[in-house]
Amino acid sequence: MVIIGGGAVGCAVALALAAEWANVFLLEAMPRVGMAASSRNSGVIHSGIYYPTGSLKALHCVRGNHLANEFCAAHQVPHRCVGKVVVVAGPSQENQLEELLQRGVANGVEGLRLLDRGGLHAREPYVAGCAALEVPSTGIVASEDLVKACARVAAERGAHLVMQARVNRLVPAASGIRVSSTAGEIEARCIVNSAGLFADDVATMLGSPFAAHRIYPVRGEYCELVRSKLHLVRGLVYPLPASDGLSLGCHLTRTMANTVLVGPSARPVVEKNDYESDREPVEEFVRRIQPLLPDVNAADLRPTYSGIRATLMPPAGKEPTDFIIQRDPQYPQAIHLMGIDSPGLTSALSIAEQVAQMVRETLQ
Repeated sequence: MVIIGGGAVGCAVALALAAEWANVFLLEAMPRVGMAASSRNSGVIHSGIYYPTGSLKALHCVRGNHLANEFCAAHQVPHRCVGKVVVVAGPSQENQLEELLQRGVANGVEGLRLLDRGGLHAREPYVAGCAALEVPSTGIVASEDLVKACARVAAERGAHLVMQARVNRLVPAASGIRVSSTAGEIEARCIVNSAGLFADDVATMLGSPFAAHRIYPVRGEYCELVRSKLHLVRGLVYPLPASDGLSLGCHLTRTMANTVLVGPSARPVVEKNDYESDREPVEEFVRRIQPLLPDVNAADLRPTYSGIRATLMPPAGKEPTDFIIQRDPQYPQAIHLMGIDSPGLTSALSIAEQVAQMVRETLQ
């Protein structure tokens, strides 16, 4: 079996498959696992409040939240269940908090409660808002450490992790699919396309109908608070989700490294590897975050890293999209994981459970 892509989901799939089968190969184009979106994010273990009930995002986020916390505790991955607040500025938005609450309850998220102004300020004294939704099951994690731990345990179970192995050709064969990469050639009974930003390119190589699903890269940039302002944020503080459907809004994240991230932005880009050109000015982050944190100005922020999400929603789109986790209708030995953007990190171990079941069915 071959897994194409060594991000959080690919490594989690390798972990799950290696528990049952021998000769599991993970091919990653970069020098190390988790160098793209999996380590260029907010490092949040999401709860599952945002996603339509019954969607794959809702199901895998809620299940993945539990699995991620269990795995991190078992394998010494730095993480902490700190909870978060989703904040609104005025009474006219409080009905949207109620909608989030009801959706979260329908999705199986536990412990949700509405806070008034006093409750919010008791939790986050420097945050402006008239009300908030408290989400206690949200946590933070050292995301790169999580990916590396999945890879390490997969290798201990016998998986072969091959770095700098960029896949360049896929050819259907009598007993599976022949995979050619810069590291060599292998014939696989089953392949899992977990190539993230390049999942559509992999589908195209195979000549799959799934090539019709295009990946639209969206870059998210971050700033961080300077050390003298870290006291302004105790935990995780979110606005209502962005109306364009591209992000959960510019939020505040106190990380496992005890920094406070501000972001991300959400801007469609053309190049899938373009992390740095035409970065947004710090003043733009100030504009976005001041409704939540009025005591911040440009001198209090400094730019930090950026990431690129593999979305299925075109730039002109408005409707949120769900994960694609499906067997190829033309080549049933191939399983495609596409559009695994947020909450992909949280969902990784749960997605891996589904993929393992699909592999069982494929090899019957």
